[in-house]
Amino acid sequence: MAKIISGKELSARLKAVMAAQVAAFPEQYGRVPHLVVILVGDNPASVSYVTGKAKAAAEVGIRNTTLRRPETISEAELLGLIAELNADADVDGILVQLPLPKHIDTDRVIAAIDCAKDVDGFHPSNVAALWQKQPCTLPCTPKGILRMLQTAGVEIEGRHAVVVGRSNIVGLPVAKLLLDANATVTMAHSRTPDLGAVTRQADILVVAVGRPKFVKGDMVREGAVVIDVGVNRDPETGKLCGDVDYAAVEPLVSVITPVPGGVGPMTICCLMENTIECFLRRVNG
Repeated sequence: MAKIISGKELSARLKAVMAAQVAAFPEQYGRVPHLVVILVGDNPASVSYVTGKAKAAAEVGIRNTTLRRPETISEAELLGLIAELNADADVDGILVQLPLPKHIDTDRVIAAIDCAKDVDGFHPSNVAALWQKQPCTLPCTPKGILRMLQTAGVEIEGRHAVVVGRSNIVGLPVAKLLLDANATVTMAHSRTPDLGAVTRQADILVVAVGRPKFVKGDMVREGAVVIDVGVNRDPETGKLCGDVDYAAVEPLVSVITPVPGGVGPMTICCLMENTIECFLRRVNG
């Protein structure tokens, strides 16, 4: 029987610690951290994510402002809004909910955010700092994954980690964090020939490909640790499911994360942590 890492339970414990920390900020600094989230359009998944972030901010005691803009907003208008928030001394963190409409250049928007207020850790300067082992704001999902592994007592140093997926948001940065923790890391993806032969070598398998139940039972080594980053709709049942076929994989492995209730809550938890870190760097100069 696999040990299940509940991101929901771990994030609740961490948010309670952060809430106690933030409660002392008004007396120490005169205010609490302020996170501004920009939501463009009304994509149901994006609305759900933004709602979850506002709920977490309330639990921690962080001031949260959600700015909703129509899908028809121009790129220039969005960049102008970001410039205003960059200049606002009362704003500590800026997050633009992705994806953006196709007429807007996402890379340009991310680069326009003040690096010191980039709570997502997506700004080119933060990305460069991560790869150069310099202080930076870490992207939330990879940060949450490492926290889950460490809290579960998973030994990372000297282990063979396989990361399936190569996105800038998850695959690439989580591979770097695992490398920094002294794992030997193999990067793979949906086009890797004989992918199962690669994933079966993993002591730690991180799957982030965005395909429901993509990793089957015959693709994992017995006793492996499996981190499922995917959030999909099962085409047969319509229920939420991960990139891993949980029912087939769970009996084989030593540790696994569920979907929902695994990596997702930790992503939002780490966003709260990043907001506090950005706030403290700003108020402490």
